[in-house]
Amino acid sequence: MARVKKGLNAHKRHKKVLKAAKGYYGQKSKVFRAANPAVYRALASAYVGRKNKKREYRKLWIARINAGARANGISYSRLMDGLKKQDILINRKMLSEMAISDEAGFAQLCDKAKAVAKG
Repeated sequence: MARVKKGLNAHKRHKKVLKAAKGYYGQKSKVFRAANPAVYRALASAYVGRKNKKREYRKLWIARINAGARANGISYSRLMDGLKKQDILINRKMLSEMAISDEAGFAQLCDKAKAVAKG
């Protein structure tokens, strides 16, 4: 059986990692042993970041809706409860856009929610 040398595959893998580490500081961009864990960690952080991004946007939308709702004399939770009871199905992204750009329309939604909200 012929002897298999791993040099070619290792070289390919090292090049791939070093290409991904381009722009890193110091040895992390030049030396495979330093670049490999840095790239691994960066990929893991990027995965987590993509999940966190969705959470952050939702938090932003809720903050905007709450600010708009309080300007119209109702709290965020009472607004959402009232809209649900009125069978008005608008997602938070669109509600936050309304609170910013269409204040009159948002005020009408707040009035409808106030009519049925408890308290």
